[in-house]
Amino acid sequence: MSPSAHARPKLRLLSGQPEEDPRPPQSEATPIPPRSPGPLGELPDAELVALGAQGNRKALELLYRRHAPFAIHLATRIEGSARDADDIVHDAFLKAFERLRELKDPAAFRSWLGSIIVHDVRSQMRRARLMRTIGLVRAGDPIDLDALASPDAAPSVRAQIAQVYALLRTQPVDDRIAWILRAVEGHDLDSVARLTSCSLATVKRRIARIQQFLDEHFVDSYAGEIER
Repeated sequence: MSPSAHARPKLRLLSGQPEEDPRPPQSEATPIPPRSPGPLGELPDAELVALGAQGNRKALELLYRRHAPFAIHLATRIEGSARDADDIVHDAFLKAFERLRELKDPAAFRSWLGSIIVHDVRSQMRRARLMRTIGLVRAGDPIDLDALASPDAAPSVRAQIAQVYALLRTQPVDDRIAWILRAVEGHDLDSVARLTSCSLATVKRRIARIQQFLDEHFVDSYAGEIER
């Protein structure tokens, strides 16, 4: 099937949370901004990061509560299942909290956490694929449509989502992640490059390969473009 023979799949997925421009971790020490008056919960991320780097457990707890939904959402969308999302997110937060002083821009905590999530999900997916290849585990879990599709999505749309994710699972992990971040999560190309720690040219190639694969293998009469 060629791109002109069939319309691209239309995915009606759960809306993502607003995302900052992701930035990779830096090696410079975190600057300590002045503390603001008022309840701790009203402080911006930059000040919570500074307090957390000093060992303030309440600040760390607030960072976790503020960004855990985003992190779980991102991990679930990339992997296609919510089964391991909690463990991945917990590990990512632990890594982030241990390295808070390495974050050059404390206000970019959410974006930085996103890059850690992407890295950890990629490692999980590669490990699972290797285990399946050598026969140590069975095929992966079924697509978690309840975690991926909007509650009001029609059965035909849910079937499309299941088909797209099933096709994606046959493709290289890095290509799959780049396409999901771009086509499903709606990140611009520069953001995808930062989240995946690779060049813009590499991101474009990965996305193009997946899109060509889907154009050739996706089978559905439901016309339309990808939508959030």
